[in-house]
Amino acid sequence: MLPHPDLVLLRRVRDRIDREFDRPLDVPELARGVHMSAGHLSRRFKAVYGESVYSYLMTRRIERAMALLRHSDLSVTEICMTVGFSSLGTFSTRFAELVGMPPSAYREAANADDALGVPACILRRIDRPIRNREAPPWSAS
Repeated sequence: MLPHPDLVLLRRVRDRIDREFDRPLDVPELARGVHMSAGHLSRRFKAVYGESVYSYLMTRRIERAMALLRHSDLSVTEICMTVGFSSLGTFSTRFAELVGMPPSAYREAANADDALGVPACILRRIDRPIRNREAPPWSAS
């Protein structure tokens, strides 16, 4: 049995987001790329993947930022621009919503984990961004 035609197109959209997360992408542009209306793409994407196109894009960007914060010497501002944000404030807010702490605090915590010798495979599993604003509030202690 062949997949529903929308599924093929939705995979193309998801794959494009995965490849081009660092570029300016929006729903109308993504929809044009698969010859759908923006509304239809939004509804079908959420129905199939359980989250909005925007949420999926933000999660990809934050995941890449997390990796750069752990493994590079780039500044938070440089990382913000590298992963496709144009505003440091938006990046920091979205990062804290998904991860539960600001980017600079995440970098410090990741460096502490590295010093303790926590394997990277374990960190990737426990460090995945949390979608739908489910991250617990961060507090400096």
